[in-house]
Amino acid sequence: MNKNITFIIYTDFASLDLTGPLEVFSAASQIYEQKTGFPAYEFSFAATEKGLIKTSSGLMLMAETLPTDCCPHTFIVPGGTIAEKSTTNLNLIKAVSAIAKKAQRVVSVCTGAFLLAECGLLDGKRATTHWLSSTQLAKRYPKITVEPDSIYIRDGKIATSAGVTAGIDLALDLVEEDLGPEIAMEVARLLVLYRRRTGNQSQFSAPLKMQSTAGSRFADLHSWVEGHLSEDLSVGKLAEQMKMSQRNFARVFHAETGINPGKYVEKMRLDKAREMLESGQKYLQTVALSSGFSSEEHMRRTFQRQLGITPGQYINHFSNQKL
Repeated sequence: MNKNITFIIYTDFASLDLTGPLEVFSAASQIYEQKTGFPAYEFSFAATEKGLIKTSSGLMLMAETLPTDCCPHTFIVPGGTIAEKSTTNLNLIKAVSAIAKKAQRVVSVCTGAFLLAECGLLDGKRATTHWLSSTQLAKRYPKITVEPDSIYIRDGKIATSAGVTAGIDLALDLVEEDLGPEIAMEVARLLVLYRRRTGNQSQFSAPLKMQSTAGSRFADLHSWVEGHLSEDLSVGKLAEQMKMSQRNFARVFHAETGINPGKYVEKMRLDKAREMLESGQKYLQTVALSSGFSSEEHMRRTFQRQLGITPGQYINHFSNQKL
């Protein structure tokens, strides 16, 4: 098969956006060659001009290919803090557009999505990018459905990923598509990675995200809720803890956090259940009660509504990660 993977490189892009996926594909190619005698991938690095390109960290990479010479199976566009400004580089945009038209798959890592967007490649599609830049992406390109919480999204031949290491998750997904789950698992083992995170998983650590949501005003309440998840956490109980009237608490909490107290508690309980399942606890009734759900069925419905999978499927996912 020997699929060609071409990376576009430009001054001050983030090196890890390239080297992360590159190492995944390179490891997969070596494993495939050991099994079949033939490498799975070959790599090329294109730029508007041949020569050394300096990354944002100072690492120098050699661009040996011009866009006119590229005809890749997979085309990868890395990002970085410079990516958004690079949308004004007409030569770069023309190069990205030209290579993308010839590729069977087009991939952006992190803010590389801005370069795809400037080419019109994301119009009418779902896409993601680094969470810090997602609002700006949506504002500048209203034809795109930006999903800021996903670690990667595949929509037709276009795939976009979130910040930095999400490009590795996406690369593993592409390897699995090309070479099968066994080789993808061997790559994960070799690189000491998760088997792979699915694209609809959040960019954020769930507990950290909820702590951030609570903000400074409700920081003490957040800590108290964490320690009392199996108890009554009605709005009245939370208001009592904050020494506020129930009505005023509900109003202020929603205004400060953007979420109502009931949904907040549900997400906290879901996070607790996920932590227990990830750590190896397989007794769902124990997990449900310890997390504060009224029953195993209540927990199952919450998992399906919030994550799109059942607790049992969640267990299987993390069991497969223990390589």
